[in-house]
Amino acid sequence: MPGVSLTYGLLETLGQAIVVGEFEDSGFPTEAELCVRFGASRTVAREAVKMLTAKGLLSSRPRQGTRVEAVSNWNLLDPDVTRWMTERPYTNKIYRELTEVRLAIEPIAASLAARRATKADLKAMRTAFNAMRDEASHHDLALAADIDFHVAILKASGNPFIIQLKELIHTALTISIGLTNRIAGHTASLPAHEAVLIAIENAQPEVAEKAMRAIIAESIDMIDTFKGE
Repeated sequence: MPGVSLTYGLLETLGQAIVVGEFEDSGFPTEAELCVRFGASRTVAREAVKMLTAKGLLSSRPRQGTRVEAVSNWNLLDPDVTRWMTERPYTNKIYRELTEVRLAIEPIAASLAARRATKADLKAMRTAFNAMRDEASHHDLALAADIDFHVAILKASGNPFIIQLKELIHTALTISIGLTNRIAGHTASLPAHEAVLIAIENAQPEVAEKAMRAIIAESIDMIDTFKGE
């Protein structure tokens, strides 16, 4: 379905552009301008704008045209929006806010995982932790394994509402862990992650929750003292 592919292609281009602030000064293009600039038909442009409006990124008003909405109105739980957020220029404030989301969710997820984790869940966590340790000298692989570890814990919580937040947490992890690993190094947090893992394996919910809270609290401390590069 070529029309659908073109629509999603334009959606992706415009979504990324909105999130990184490309239209902050110039304003969002009109439908005619979109067609000329991106070589899209009016139908494709209209559908892409409609989809971005549904995600909270755009709004249309009579005689005012289409404009970019404030970040507070974006649907940050939408998988596309959370993925586009990784392209956004970040400040310490946003690093901290995303890590605060982790602090609100991950400790209770670890506690629940210690109560409910299946053998498959435990295997996924152990595999991810081993990869964190074994790939410590490779930034991208170590980061991916770190994220896999945290996401495996979310899934092991057995709570469908927490599991639904995994895309948002994935984005927060990609950004916050990427920063803290650059500050402290990939291996610095291995003992703390292993403490979480062992607590979950030993079905110790309070210990798991406390250990996870300590990891994220330390991340917040690093973010608060980070002065940029």
